[in-house]
Parts: sequence; C-alpha cells; structure tokens
Amino acid sequence: MMRPLMTAACFALTLAAMTAHAEEPAKAPAPTAAAAIPAPSATPAAAPAIKGSAETGRQLTYTCQGCHGVTGYKNAYPNYHVPKIVGQSPEYLTNALTEYKKGTRKHPTMQAQAQSFSDQDIADIAAFLSSAK
Repeated sequence: MMRPLMTAACFALTLAAMTAHAEEPAKAPAPTAAAAIPAPSATPAAAPAIKGSAETGRQLTYTCQGCHGVTGYKNAYPNYHVPKIVGQSPEYLTNALTEYKKGTRKHPTMQAQAQSFSDQDIADIAAFLSSAK
C-alpha cells in the first residue's frame, strides 16, 4: 500500500521542483558592446568544466530515492528495472542527465526530471551520487 503513495509523492515533488525552477528569474547579465566582440584567439577555448558541489547535489537528489532507492531496484508501477545510480562515475551521470534533458535518451519521467535541471544542477547531482556510498 505504501508504493502508490511513494510514487505519488515522487511525482508531486517532481512537479513542485519543475514549477519552482520555471519561476526563477533569468540571472544572465545584459550583454555589453565589449562582450559582443570576441577577443582574437590562436586556438578555440574549450568551455570551462562546471565543478559540482556534492552538498548541493545531496539536496537535489531527494526525489531520486523514490525510484532509484527501492529494494532490488524494481519500480512498483509499472514494474521495471531501475538503474543503480549511487557510485556511478560523474561523467556517466552527467552524460545521462544531459541526454535526458536534450531528449536524446528516452524515458518520460527522467526527461521531465532532467529538463528542470540547469547544467550546474547536473554537475552537483553527479558530484553527490558519484561520491555517495
């Protein structure tokens, strides 16, 4: 009897997180004239890697336990195998969440979850899950 409640709570928390994230105001600074003209460069610069915070990631993963924390990694509704995500490499976790966010990796619940995450959120989640025991 607890599993339907756990599933409902997971979906409710997912919707709440998506709503809260959608209501955040944009924080990007207005572009300046100097920023519009790129500085000359001999080689193209790679995008700086985002450093994840395990503590922030711990807070962001509370809804993950609803599916990924079940005994035997079997979800109750519908009954399917759920991957173990604790202890995975940060690269694997980052790639998986990014692919769900872009829609190139298919799973409706995971796509909905990942679309609510910023790149920093994904780095934080990967930092926490890869270091958790």
